[in-house]
Amino acid sequence: MTKTTDFTKVMQDMMASFPVDASAMQNAFKTQAAMGEKLSKVALEAAEKSTEITAKWTKDTLAKLGDVSKAKTEPTDYTKSVTDFASAYAEMAAENMAAFAEVAKKVQMETVELMLAAGKDFSEDATAAVKKATAEVTSVAKKAAAAAK
Repeated sequence: MTKTTDFTKVMQDMMASFPVDASAMQNAFKTQAAMGEKLSKVALEAAEKSTEITAKWTKDTLAKLGDVSKAKTEPTDYTKSVTDFASAYAEMAAENMAAFAEVAKKVQMETVELMLAAGKDFSEDATAAVKKATAEVTSVAKKAAAAAK
């Protein structure tokens, strides 16, 4: 009565009764790594395309500014030059913003497709893992019941 009960053996036996399938964790990790790779690819492609749009926009703007900075003979030519630049820049801005919107739309569509595919994969993996775990627990329970008889 004065001795403390040692539950170490009881806990070890209990934990041994609940088998853990490490392959399920490995498969989940692999699936997650593949998902991360696909999402990274989408993000990198979007960054590359955005950089191309920005570089082209900058190059075009600098070319238009070259016309503005040229010396003119008439004061009204300066006004016309600045007005032409502003008009061309507004048009370039609209075109480039539309290009950025297309990149964003593509990223959104690809991300949604990846998420839907991943959800399906995760659901299938989870279902398989639950079925396997249920079968193993049922097997252990039957063995325990048979041993108790």
